[in-house]
Amino acid sequence: MAGQDTLTFTDATFETDVLKSDVPVLVDFWADWCGPCRMMGPTVDQVAADYTGKVRVGKLDVDTNQQTASRYGIRGIPTVLLFKDGKVVDQKVGAIGKPEFQKMLDAHVTV
Repeated sequence: MAGQDTLTFTDATFETDVLKSDVPVLVDFWADWCGPCRMMGPTVDQVAADYTGKVRVGKLDVDTNQQTASRYGIRGIPTVLLFKDGKVVDQKVGAIGKPEFQKMLDAHVTV
């Protein structure tokens, strides 16, 4: 389950919530059956809390939102995409730790 600062994205809300966002958006493509995804969950929640107001952070379940996962060529999970101005500006495939998230975000966030 997502933390209080972690959003849930869907195929239906992706354009509004992610592509048209006025701040960068970090999307964690995941699935409930994915062990590394579940392991990375608390880190995603912590990053969401740390970057509140600067970045929108959320998860997209690839099993129930196959259209968006397919659109961005998600073949392995976890995959994290960082969107800015409606475009992918960074991506990581596989479980990553908080330092990798911070490096990814700090390059694209206005302090």
